[in-house]
Amino acid sequence: MILVIDDDIAVRTSLVLLIKNERYDVAAASTPAEALSVIKKKKPQLIILDLNFSVSTTGEEGLQLLAQIKQIDSSIPVILITGWGTIELAVQGMKMGANDFINKPWNNEHLLQSIKTLLELGDNKNQQRNRKQLDSQYNFQQIVGQDPQMLDILETIGRVAPTDASILIMGESGTGKELIAEAFHQNSQRRNKPFVKVNLGGISTSLFESEMFGHIRGAFTDARFDRMGRFEMANKGTIFLDEIGDLDAGSQVKLLRVLQDRTYEVLGSSRTKTVDVRVVCATNKNLNDMVAKSSFREDLLYRINLITIYLPALRERKGDIPLLASFFIGNLKEIYNRPQLSITPAALKWLQELPLPGNIRQLKNLVERSVLVSRKDKLDIEDIRAQLDATPAQKDKQQLPGVGALTLEEMEREMIKKAMDYHKNRVTKAAQSLGLTRSSLYRRLDKYQIPYDETED
Repeated sequence: MILVIDDDIAVRTSLVLLIKNERYDVAAASTPAEALSVIKKKKPQLIILDLNFSVSTTGEEGLQLLAQIKQIDSSIPVILITGWGTIELAVQGMKMGANDFINKPWNNEHLLQSIKTLLELGDNKNQQRNRKQLDSQYNFQQIVGQDPQMLDILETIGRVAPTDASILIMGESGTGKELIAEAFHQNSQRRNKPFVKVNLGGISTSLFESEMFGHIRGAFTDARFDRMGRFEMANKGTIFLDEIGDLDAGSQVKLLRVLQDRTYEVLGSSRTKTVDVRVVCATNKNLNDMVAKSSFREDLLYRINLITIYLPALRERKGDIPLLASFFIGNLKEIYNRPQLSITPAALKWLQELPLPGNIRQLKNLVERSVLVSRKDKLDIEDIRAQLDATPAQKDKQQLPGVGALTLEEMEREMIKKAMDYHKNRVTKAAQSLGLTRSSLYRRLDKYQIPYDETED
């Protein structure tokens, strides 16, 4: 049963009819006393709570009722109904345990989506399964790891992916945030729709609206053609907002609007467009610290982090280092047609003791360089140490011979070209051998302007 608490009879009636039409059981209460009586007699599955009652317009009565609800049963999900003028109250309510907040006038589809998400999150709590069990049910083929922390994360992905809950992925650089974001998409009902990645750190303030919402011809001096924005590209699918901690204050406000209302305006047009998109964000920054320093909006943080995933650094999951190194070696066997390629157990154990501040990205780069530079098919400690000592991070830098002197981007471009050549432009096979998803490989082919005529996979 869903309980609607609002003193306005028009609002109560509207919400009750909307929810009943979706075949949910629903009850309504007009006062805090009536609401508490219903909650104590029959535990609701979810509560929709207006913050303002006729007695007061400050929101204090609504917050007080929220506190009482959480004292009775902290597990009941609560959606707050608020106006833009009381966003600060909604944020305060989120701190007190509310799960989401919806603006007035609300969008029916958005509200129903939030209700469905919170109910499914409550219904689908599973016991932790091992990696084999998880792989039998979900698509996690590009994620390597058996560490308990990673199993918890995979379990969460499997449980949350079918919902439309907003996701915030936090972790150090190189921990695999993009792969986790894609795993949410690939295991969702949107898997056959677009997955659009946006690096917010690379978009200037002046171009933010054009990039995200698009523009029409003549909107500004250089707007010679209509341009589709990233949100429109991602419609019906998933948008991955990477490096959200780098977004400036003005752009944060514009982003909050579209995430809250699911509406936006194309630059140069006054027509409002609606977007249906699942939002996944990522950052290597501490957003809570940024909120405390007033460099990141608190209301935006609560809008994007219904579910937060903390990716552990590689040093916190050392048991996965041999699995990752072996996975990279297996991919490189195919790319370079070296079927005898392997790595010694001693080298795998030695890798576990390295600090690897660059995490998985550094480990992958180290293994790749070792394979490219060494002529041996069986890599040992010395082969890898030689490349570690030759990295720019070391004081005693050495010049790597030949291809070993390439930058990471140049190395990636060459490896992608080799993989596409080896697999005769079969994108699926090339992506698997590189440890990427198809969409990730397509983006890199475009990024590096690598021409290809795709053959059937």
